[in-house]
Amino acid sequence: MDAAVRQNQTSEVFSNYQIPPTFLDEVFRAPGQVHPHYEAVYRQFLEFTKDEFKELNEHAKMSFFNQGITFSVYSDKAKGVERIFPFDLFPRIIPAAEWAKVEEGILQRCVAMNLFIQDIYSNQHILKDKVVPAELIFSSKNYLKAMLDIKPVGGIYNHISGTDLIKHSDGEYYVLEDNLRCPSGISYVLSNRVAMKRTLFQMFRQFNVQTVQEYPQELLATMQSVAPNGIDAPTCVVLTPGVYNSAYFEHAFLALTMGVPLVEGRDLYVDKNFVYMKTINGPKRVDVVYRRLDDDFLDPMAFKPDSMLGVPGIMAAYKKGNVNLINAPGTGFADDKAVYTYVPDIIKYYLQQEPILNNVHTYRCEKDDDFQYVLENMDKLVIKPVDESGGYGILIGSKASKEELSEFKNLVTENRRKYIAQPIMNLSMHATFIEGEDQFEPRHVDLRSFTLLGKDRQFVLKGGLSRVALKKGSLIVNSSQGGGSKDTWVMAEDGAGMSMKQSGSLEQSMTMNGETMTMGPQGMSMGTQGGIAEGKGI
Repeated sequence: MDAAVRQNQTSEVFSNYQIPPTFLDEVFRAPGQVHPHYEAVYRQFLEFTKDEFKELNEHAKMSFFNQGITFSVYSDKAKGVERIFPFDLFPRIIPAAEWAKVEEGILQRCVAMNLFIQDIYSNQHILKDKVVPAELIFSSKNYLKAMLDIKPVGGIYNHISGTDLIKHSDGEYYVLEDNLRCPSGISYVLSNRVAMKRTLFQMFRQFNVQTVQEYPQELLATMQSVAPNGIDAPTCVVLTPGVYNSAYFEHAFLALTMGVPLVEGRDLYVDKNFVYMKTINGPKRVDVVYRRLDDDFLDPMAFKPDSMLGVPGIMAAYKKGNVNLINAPGTGFADDKAVYTYVPDIIKYYLQQEPILNNVHTYRCEKDDDFQYVLENMDKLVIKPVDESGGYGILIGSKASKEELSEFKNLVTENRRKYIAQPIMNLSMHATFIEGEDQFEPRHVDLRSFTLLGKDRQFVLKGGLSRVALKKGSLIVNSSQGGGSKDTWVMAEDGAGMSMKQSGSLEQSMTMNGETMTMGPQGMSMGTQGGIAEGKGI
């Protein structure tokens, strides 16, 4: 078989594959011809008959079921019904050289955004120099006056960032949005890799794929690096809103894999501006809190007084420097989709560098010229609320009815600050197995990357969450809107990234609210009640 890898006519799962005429297909460059970095994987998939692949697909679904990885689509009429997280076995492959530029651009962006947040809550030089409009910042519902003049340990605010990227038809990556509050999805990255190894073990071991399994320990090291001064062995915890939160699976997963306690607000208390955890052996001081609840619910003494989820007095302890919060409260103004339009200027202002990754061109509806353009061209644009996530509140103009366009024009007119608009980008497509059709078809994909910033340390995960719009023609990839995901393979140049070894041979387990969760060489398993996954941001 030559380098162009001709499609085997007996391969049933690819026999009806149609290359999209107006979008970049990341796998195929012509009928039966794949891009060079997909040749070996494609050759392996050609060997499967339709029945064989359907059976493998069922094995993958069972892996997710056994790991407790389920989610709820918020638009479901039957609220509370959980589904297995959709996972596609055909991996998304990113060559090493291509990834190197992406990683450099992601890190540049996250470092600049951290400096931006620090400046806004201290000297506000960027506002005084009129690089970013002050009213844009102060009108954001996620800007917190309570954070003024607070400088966390190491000067880090966005310890964990989720940067969403798309690959356009020009072959370049563009940043779609920044997620700097509590970005979700990393547990699915790790679980995808476990499912891939379980289902296609012999195939996976043949490829030099960069590992993703080190993320929990990198996260823990990042948390430890920003512990309060003078603490040599910091106590770190993951703070969850509780079992009914849609991302509870991820909270529990990260606590388990890091080997730190998973706590709720009722498990912590503040005494003399120090945070303590209740244990069977008495109070234990807590130094770093990875909080997975929104700012408003964090401390009823500082924010929503009726919150039952947070810890009374934790903001006072934070201001005294006796505990650190991951991510810092008030980071949300920086991932406002209107602020997003200024990120290239923010990079130039703080780093004196040109942006490595480009933004998608964005219209701010509060600007008169942009507002007029959006009203006149709404059928050619994507309209987004600046403060929503998970694909909610979005209008794709080309797919909207006249009634929907008219309704959105009214919404935008009534609250221009709340909306931005972007051209309908040609998101790349990827071969994806479609259940029901029992064959591969092209579907739109994006990528959520994960970056960690600590005191004197930086880490970008080599890979990320490739999200797939399973609905034909859909551009919305969020699983809360019916999307799925793929394992993302960043290839290693010299084979050093072969990731066949699990990180240990011993099982860890813990019981929470009647559920037992176990992590061992074969991945994660949960008790009979299943898990609760999927945050709104995925």
